[in-house]
Amino acid sequence: MNRKQLNHVLDRVKEICTRSGWRLTEKRRGVLELLLMSDVPLSAYEITDAYNQIAKKSITAMTVYRIVGFLESENLVHKLNSTNNKYVACSHIACRQAHEIPQFLICGECQTTKEIACGGCPDEKEISISKNVIDELSKLASRAGYRLINSQLELRVLCNNCSVSKAELC
Repeated sequence: MNRKQLNHVLDRVKEICTRSGWRLTEKRRGVLELLLMSDVPLSAYEITDAYNQIAKKSITAMTVYRIVGFLESENLVHKLNSTNNKYVACSHIACRQAHEIPQFLICGECQTTKEIACGGCPDEKEISISKNVIDELSKLASRAGYRLINSQLELRVLCNNCSVSKAELC
């Protein structure tokens, strides 16, 4: 994400803040910026270390946990369960549409992560797994005696860079 894109997203976050009645504090903004600029999911401790390297005032891991919890509750970040509870910024913050089920492609080699289409952004060229497929999965779980409690999809994949690297090794 370049600086112009980052500023656009942060302007959108400020709008969300104003509408929701909460403040985008310096620490919240800093944590969110780190996640927006990262290609890989970050743990609370990785966020803490990165923040403390660039910020004037230090931050503790406990504060980071509170901040990412808050940002997650506002749908600005996502917690990825398959990566030992690491966090990524929502790729669709600037989108003004309601988002569908979060769907992620996570490279099993380099950990780069991409959130695929939210289903509501008008300028999206990506394709997401349709809500009908998720509904079918929920029905299958129900028929098997289970209840789907989290429909966020985290797919382990191999990114193009790692695919090329693996092919060159063969």
